[in-house]
Amino acid sequence: MPVIRTPKAHRTIGEPFEGQRLRTEVREIAKAHQGKDLELRNAVVAYLKGAMQQARAEAERLLKEDGCGRCCAMRLSAFQDAMIASAYEVATTILYPADNPSRSERMAISAVGGYGRGMLAPGSDTDILFVLPYKQTAWGESVAEAILYILWDLGLKVGHATRSVDECLRQARADFTIRTSILEARFLAGDKALFHDLEVRFDKEVVEGTAAEFVAAKMAEREERLRRAGQSRYLVEPNVKDSKGGLRDLHTLFWIAKYVYRVQTTSQLVAKDVFTREEARLFTRCEDFLWSVRCHLHFLTGRAEDRLSFDVQREMAQRLGYTEHPGQKDVERFMKHYFLVAKDVGDLTAILSAALEEHQAKPVPGLRGMVERLRPGHHRKAPLKDSPDFILDHDRLNVADAEAFKRDPVNLIRIFYVADKRNLALHPDAMRLMARSLPLIDAKLRDNLEANRLFLEVLASRNAPETVLRRMNEAGVLGRFLPEFGKIVAMMQFNMYHHYTVDEHLLRCIGILSEIEHKSNPENGLANELMASVKNRNMVYVAMLLHDIAKGRPEDHSTAGARIARRLCPRLGMTPVETETVAWLVEQHLVMSTVAQSRDLSDRKTIENFAAVVQSLERLKLLTIITTADIRAVGPGTWNSWKAQLLRTLYYETEPVLTGGFSEVDRGKRVIAAQGQLRHALTDWPAEKVETYLARHYPSYWLRLDLEAKLRHARFIDATEAAGESIATQITMEPGRGVTALTVLAPDHPKLLSIIAGACAAAGANIMDAHISTTTDGLALDTIAIRRAFERDDDEERRAGRVREAVEQALKGEVRLPEVMARKLPKGRRTFSLEPEVTVNNSWSNRHTVVEVSGLDRPGLLFALTNTLSRLNLNIASAHVATFGERAVDVFYVTDLMGAKITGAARQSAIRRALVAVFEGAMDDEDAPRRAARA
Repeated sequence: MPVIRTPKAHRTIGEPFEGQRLRTEVREIAKAHQGKDLELRNAVVAYLKGAMQQARAEAERLLKEDGCGRCCAMRLSAFQDAMIASAYEVATTILYPADNPSRSERMAISAVGGYGRGMLAPGSDTDILFVLPYKQTAWGESVAEAILYILWDLGLKVGHATRSVDECLRQARADFTIRTSILEARFLAGDKALFHDLEVRFDKEVVEGTAAEFVAAKMAEREERLRRAGQSRYLVEPNVKDSKGGLRDLHTLFWIAKYVYRVQTTSQLVAKDVFTREEARLFTRCEDFLWSVRCHLHFLTGRAEDRLSFDVQREMAQRLGYTEHPGQKDVERFMKHYFLVAKDVGDLTAILSAALEEHQAKPVPGLRGMVERLRPGHHRKAPLKDSPDFILDHDRLNVADAEAFKRDPVNLIRIFYVADKRNLALHPDAMRLMARSLPLIDAKLRDNLEANRLFLEVLASRNAPETVLRRMNEAGVLGRFLPEFGKIVAMMQFNMYHHYTVDEHLLRCIGILSEIEHKSNPENGLANELMASVKNRNMVYVAMLLHDIAKGRPEDHSTAGARIARRLCPRLGMTPVETETVAWLVEQHLVMSTVAQSRDLSDRKTIENFAAVVQSLERLKLLTIITTADIRAVGPGTWNSWKAQLLRTLYYETEPVLTGGFSEVDRGKRVIAAQGQLRHALTDWPAEKVETYLARHYPSYWLRLDLEAKLRHARFIDATEAAGESIATQITMEPGRGVTALTVLAPDHPKLLSIIAGACAAAGANIMDAHISTTTDGLALDTIAIRRAFERDDDEERRAGRVREAVEQALKGEVRLPEVMARKLPKGRRTFSLEPEVTVNNSWSNRHTVVEVSGLDRPGLLFALTNTLSRLNLNIASAHVATFGERAVDVFYVTDLMGAKITGAARQSAIRRALVAVFEGAMDDEDAPRRAARA
């Protein structure tokens, strides 16, 4: 992994960034055009513009050469200083000279905010403050205006304010944002004594005695920022500036340190016993890496872009020198380094928080702690009777002394066990000592029976296992105690499906598993009901923690994970039978999700094949629970009532096969129960009308959908027929899933799905999911989930209306889809690359040939696939459409035009070639199937 080098003291800014030559040249240009103000400004701006382009190009070259992000930011800041100083000199000596200045005709220009730190990213704003001794004067206004016009003409984004010293202090007292910007103020040009006056008075009249309120305000500001950006530091498209563990967190740390401890540099915090020397070096390394990433990102995109989105991550990895390793792409190694740095920033935040508590600037959590701390003679540390190596410190668990872990290394696991049992937070001092004691976690401790017993208790706790395991991970203990887990810490997967790093996903899985056990969220569906009947709950928790633990290896992660489980489970005290069950769950953890989402659950062969894999009812229960938690923990919007219903259907269809015909809930009874629910909901319909409607749907319909969807369908079909329409559409907003559902009612025919898919694509809608149903009287009832395009519902409704109109026009034959598609489909840049895969299988169904297609998703893909199948003279009996981030997985149950399976090897090969050609673009839409068929 590339190491971003820490800036060395001998690395000076140098020319052209110091701008000595620049100031001389600008002075000469200004003198040459003296008396002609417009010509003077144009000439100065033209020279500065050229110099600025050269300086930025040189800064980018040096960044690529030395890898020093802080140096790059300092160089750009120094050059900006030189340009502003030159503009000030032109304004005060040539344009508006004050030959005999009065006391009010003085000015100091200072850099404030981020620019005040002396570091600037290529696309950052330039924030400056014009400091005046008293109120604004005509001279001061003219000078400030002249400088600003030059900066604006250069194309710079300038944030500016003009205030007297008194005004600065008054506003700083009232506004913490202004107070922070002045805290960072740095002199650029003008009257130095005036700026010094501001510094001295700010320190005495604003800062002194207000540390506690400043810290509280900055921490509240941070919480609000993280709430907007996403609380997890492990989001796979982080904002390098504003996300948790980003540059703004480091800046907040230093603002607080500067305000409370009155320091100017990080190294001074060592003298104040806030950081150790190694922690101060870590601060600098983190800052240098993040600045390097941010500067590269701005140079790469040509704008102030701080979000590491998927479309720039790969190129960023290459710019930073990362290479591919077996099982891990260059981009995944780069992002792992990024997340490890973000974790280090979190550690530094915890260290400073502990120091602030000692300094009594930051309130101890909880009102009781604050009140008791103020009580005279209050002893805040109390030993724990049953655990003498630990104490209660401000209602948090701390170590009794610095030798607690060295005296008994099992304490490194025991402290988390005690925290869980007593529901205590861990003291930052304990976390800090843990981080320094990680070498104590060796092979001997990993094999220690007591340590493994305590760990299993924490993992399968009935309290809050996710919270405690997260602390264990942040301290570095989890990755040392389970080295296999350590390998996936901060590991991202370069795809759009997973929202979090692998370790974050696993911890969230444990949290959802605990939620299932407590039945606290009805969204978990069947899993809530099954958990109580599971014979061994420990197996579920261990399998859940291990199911993705082998990610990032060259081999299949499920197979490798099962091997890890067989090695690890005995260490945790599990029996051979339990070990084998956990290994099986890890190896098969994807199978239920795959079958439920991409197979026809009404096909007997599907259920028989799935039952052959599962083999026992207990395993079916365990797999259902794990599948639910796994999908839910992927990220927002991945779990929904449709997937919950699919899992429920698959479970109850498979249960009688495994129990020899006995089912807790018989299939026929489930259909009758589902019909009864709808009958009860349609109280405003006559009984005869309800019974007629119930008879219009096949049994599979009743088992696939929830009551809300079935009720919506009933009223939709009824309203359509009452209006005398044969074709109708309906829009349903589902913001929680990030999709908008389009329901289509039309006479069924072989090309229906293809037409709907094409119309959606032509209208700019990307299909995420499709649920296909047919009524007994020949109508198709299809629900298409399209990716949401707008955050506001009213905007999305207008856009969905256009999609709906396009679908209706296409179904009525009012537009020619191939022509519309050719005009409207975007030719976008491909961020991801996936090898297309096509499987043609006759063993997955007794009646149909199953064609499974997977590859890179794109607008219009479903149209292209269904159109290709139609031109190959295949009849689509059912389709199962799903997307997993950038990967589309579409499964079609097909027959030939005579209703028979596709058995000929040549024809199967032709199908594969034609469908692969859809992804590769090797043939045009019209000729691809024909040429493939002739091959």
